Amino acid sequence: MVVVPDADALAQAAAHRFVEIAREEIARHGRFTVALSGGSTPRALYRLLAQEPEAIDWARVHVFWGDERTVPPDHEQSNYRMAREALLDHVPIPRDQIHRIEAERDPAEAAARYAATLADVFGLEPGAMPVFDLVLLGVGTDGHTASLFPGTRAVQVQDTPVVENEVPQLNTVRITLTVPVITQAANILVLAAGADKAPAIRRALEAPYAPEQTPAQVIRSARGNVVWLLDAEAASQLEELRPAG
Repeated sequence: MVVVPDADALAQAAAHRFVEIAREEIARHGRFTVALSGGSTPRALYRLLAQEPEAIDWARVHVFWGDERTVPPDHEQSNYRMAREALLDHVPIPRDQIHRIEAERDPAEAAARYAATLADVFGLEPGAMPVFDLVLLGVGTDGHTASLFPGTRAVQVQDTPVVENEVPQLNTVRITLTVPVITQAANILVLAAGADKAPAIRRALEAPYAPEQTPAQVIRSARGNVVWLLDAEAASQLEELRPAG
């Protein structure tokens, strides 16, 4: 866990780690696969990366998304649109290495097509799960991560890498990577900022394990390197950071 003073410092630290991991993975096996996330904190990270495009060999990067809203790619709520405007339009990444979720389609079809894209790019055998070099995640105030929301079926799915997930509390459907994909990633970077996230961060890291209530707890079972990158407000309720006495 890394705790920084504020959201600006968080974005700077996240950008440094993103570049470091990208360079290491490109040096190790010739490419870098990353699943991006949505939200205001990743947007700040993406803008920083866009300011120094030469820091990463973008010709060797394959970009995916951890989840997507069921909206067209030009919709203001699209995670793809946000990442494109903040980052991808400003770096020399080949267009065919940007793998968006086609969320304007029927949700089940969109999930199936994305699973097929993963199988193709990662060269997967039937039933195998992709291993990302990096998965970026956030944590919602309700404890969700990616589009794994409390009480939804996607939290329990183990046999497919992508699923459409009905979210009754938001009256919507999302497309999301599933738990086995997230937990197999070589690196996971969890970003959270703001006092409103503090209760969810405490539950995710310190409460008894009940991922159906706090899905972000599934990150505890990750096999790779996990860094929780929090600002001081998001970390403010963590027991391990409270002064003794």
